[in-house]
Amino acid sequence: MNDEIVEIEFMTKSKFGKLIEGIVRDKKLSYIDAIVYACEEHNIEIEDSRKYVNVALKQKIEAEAMQLNFLEKNAQLPFD
Repeated sequence: MNDEIVEIEFMTKSKFGKLIEGIVRDKKLSYIDAIVYACEEHNIEIEDSRKYVNVALKQKIEAEAMQLNFLEKNAQLPFD
């Protein structure tokens, strides 16, 4: 079994956060684009990525969404 497949089977919020941070840094993508990229690369449904978003990542996505006017300045994303 491929290590990458095993890693995805046991994805955690911590692993996902590190994966996204690495993509943002290495590929120079926004956090939103990095999540889409990671989901495509690791065969994760975008809707399922929600359960892997930790608090720090959520805050970065919210800030990015506000900056891009995707989200009102006082609004928050509905992640748990």
